[in-house]
Amino acid sequence: EITVKITINAEFCKSCGLCIDVCKRDVLEIGPETNSKGYRAVVAAHPEHCVGCSVCAVMCPEGAIALKK
Repeated sequence: EITVKITINAEFCKSCGLCIDVCKRDVLEIGPETNSKGYRAVVAAHPEHCVGCSVCAVMCPEGAIALKK
């Protein structure tokens, strides 16, 4: 079994939702916390579903997502 650690830099996130749209496993969602710029940052709501494909990280225009296997 692959264990993947998802790191989201909430300060870089602008809540665009692109990462949520491309994730086929419903790992990510908009979280309840607001960052210093007033955006509700994305969170890994279901990290156990992540298979480490990295599509979310590639799609993020702000470079806010990193994955480590």
